[in-house]
Amino acid sequence: MLYYLFDYLDREYDLLGAGVFQYISFRAGMAAFVSLFIAILIGKRIINFLRRKQVGEDIRDLGLEGQMQKKGTPTMGGIIIIAAIIIPVLLFAQIDNIYVILLLITTLWLGIIGFLDDYIKVFRKNKKGLAGKFKVVGQIGIGLIVGLTLYFHEDVTVRSYTGEVRMENNEIIREYEDVKSNRTTVPFVKNNELSYDRILSFAGDDFTWMFYVLIVIFIITAVSNGANITDGIDGLAAGTSAIIGLTLAIFAYLSGRVDFSQYLNIMFIPNLSEVVIFCTAFVGACIGFLWYNSYPAQVFMGDTGSLSLGGIIAVIALVVRKELMIPLLCGVFLIENLSVILQVSYFKYTKRKYGEGRRIFKMSPLHHHYQMQNMHEAKIVTRFWMVGILLAIMTLATLKLR
Repeated sequence: MLYYLFDYLDREYDLLGAGVFQYISFRAGMAAFVSLFIAILIGKRIINFLRRKQVGEDIRDLGLEGQMQKKGTPTMGGIIIIAAIIIPVLLFAQIDNIYVILLLITTLWLGIIGFLDDYIKVFRKNKKGLAGKFKVVGQIGIGLIVGLTLYFHEDVTVRSYTGEVRMENNEIIREYEDVKSNRTTVPFVKNNELSYDRILSFAGDDFTWMFYVLIVIFIITAVSNGANITDGIDGLAAGTSAIIGLTLAIFAYLSGRVDFSQYLNIMFIPNLSEVVIFCTAFVGACIGFLWYNSYPAQVFMGDTGSLSLGGIIAVIALVVRKELMIPLLCGVFLIENLSVILQVSYFKYTKRKYGEGRRIFKMSPLHHHYQMQNMHEAKIVTRFWMVGILLAIMTLATLKLR
């Protein structure tokens, strides 16, 4: 909203300083600052409100050290994150941008699903929360919206260079056109653009979109569930998400600039720069939430926050065409997910074969395995953050390592 106000003041009245709102870097920085400020400012008030309403976490005793001391800690703190994302985005971004609209819808959609799950757990005293089938239906719903929009919407284009060049003011200008194409980036490969239309051509032109939408649904479901599973100890999901969000902000900034995308030989995506503002607000919200969620946590994000974080990350990766890098960039989420899958699968297999279930880890997800080894959770979180930073650096290195 402020963007449109200052744009009007700059055009109509030539107001001194109003033009600074035209710069993505300024608005992105302001979005990060405001989201961090909002999270810290309203966080305490929301926590006190949740305490008054007795919205406390009902801890299941798993035999972990210090676990039962957390009983009664307010949950549903994801409301803080959602508010700290949406308000700065509405203030500083162009809210008619198709990518910003998709991300706002994703945030609210998955936030509502997570809120319902937390509400049932807390107020209905049902530890299972929202039935799994309803969660999946909700994730499929947002996947359909995102997938169909990215495939069919006229504003979702990439810049294709025709190969023709011309001279203008002693500079070589490459001719281009913005085309409707569902391309993605293949890491570690030179000239690394791959078209979904090509790899899904076996389905025929009339059905290619169906397979693309199925891919989008799978990615959103997998990443949102991965973030949900990772949210098991103080500060782990929020800190890891902040690292991933900052990395995606860099990719969005580079792919949204003609000069940088040409220099790095990466895909230029028109209208993408506004996503940088959403990314920085996302990072600011996660860091601000850590003010209260770091050990010992004063509030838990609950499914309200974790499902939203994972879904946002998935959609950002899709719109910047970096979804094939998700296994690397979101490696912490992936490892946590795999630890649960391996544990359950191996337990069932050994129970059928030997009549007694055996385990690979002392407990899953993986962070609980280290807790069972008497490692302090603050150390576990710090080390997982370090792994997340290393994975982020490796992901950024794909810009040059081809």
